[in-house]
Amino acid sequence: MVLNNFFKRIETQYKNALPFVAYRKPNSALVNALFQNDDELYIAETFTEKGFVFSPFDDNERTVLLPLNNSEKIEFVFDVADDNPSEYKTNEASSEDKLNHINLINKGIEAVKSNQFTKVVLSRKETVLLLETNPISVFKRLLNTYPLAFVYCWYHPKVGLWLGATPETLLKIEGNRFSIMALAGTQDYKGTTNVIWKDKEINEQQIVTDFIIEHLKPSVENLKVSEIETVKAGSLLHLRTMISAQLKPETSNLKQLIFDLHPTPAVCGFPKSESKTFILENEHYNRDFYTGFLGELNFETNIAPRSSKKNIENRAYTMAKKSTQLYVNLRCMQIQGHHAHIYVGGGITETSNAEAEWEETVSKSKIIKNILQ
Repeated sequence: MVLNNFFKRIETQYKNALPFVAYRKPNSALVNALFQNDDELYIAETFTEKGFVFSPFDDNERTVLLPLNNSEKIEFVFDVADDNPSEYKTNEASSEDKLNHINLINKGIEAVKSNQFTKVVLSRKETVLLLETNPISVFKRLLNTYPLAFVYCWYHPKVGLWLGATPETLLKIEGNRFSIMALAGTQDYKGTTNVIWKDKEINEQQIVTDFIIEHLKPSVENLKVSEIETVKAGSLLHLRTMISAQLKPETSNLKQLIFDLHPTPAVCGFPKSESKTFILENEHYNRDFYTGFLGELNFETNIAPRSSKKNIENRAYTMAKKSTQLYVNLRCMQIQGHHAHIYVGGGITETSNAEAEWEETVSKSKIIKNILQ
């Protein structure tokens, strides 16, 4: 399919008010798209379904499914252009927004100090006026600007239009092989990844890692945990630990496994129940799909068997295995009419500084603002 035809197909689906998702995985040139054949709102009930899922932050809410068996699937190689958008200069957050968020952060710090929880992730929504209302143009700029992120454009007429470029993987499962990312801590990228991290960010990242390991242990074996590394995501740096394992043969309930992890301390807090309750009672807005997850559920992937001198014929065969790849919905926005709602947040611990936490959300908001020309 010719590139222009690919994007025209997306635009036609959008104009016809039919659900679709177009997305590119990190470090890949391949853009995938699913075009649902009707406007029905399908729900992933058991997570044995096959399709693309979009799930909200609140794990009590339903997970939307674009089913493979009722969608057209196409793909195209997208070459990243050399040009980058200029920095966004207008529609900065108001002083009232800043005051409200700093008050929220201070309330969170006090809750940590009173031992309600160890960490809580607090966020805000910022609404900006769009100069470009065509979501396909915004999607192209995301593809060009963030090749290392999971970039997507998702639409359902009964839900809304979302776009994003997230740096964080929730989990990947291929056959019985399992991997997950613990990502936390943020600072501005200033030309090098060789930076010093404060104890606050290191402790925050360790909370996420420990939570994931604790909740994985009953379901996996051969657990391996990487060293902590500094990674670049757009104009920001984060701390990352990679965790890999094999699913135990008796582990069959994928839905239970996912929701044991989601929402992780990286987007909610720790302990999960107490921090989530604080968020729902104090943020005073609906996160909706921000800090939820999205991605491929039970797709089939072909894996070549290992070569063997004893059985050369096996080299000619491949094995079809189920593949699930889910990403945390960060660095995202919802487009409604001529406005984009941008969602940003950060982890709060006992040693957090409210002014510094505010500035972190400002830095994160630029990830999306910089492509809104």
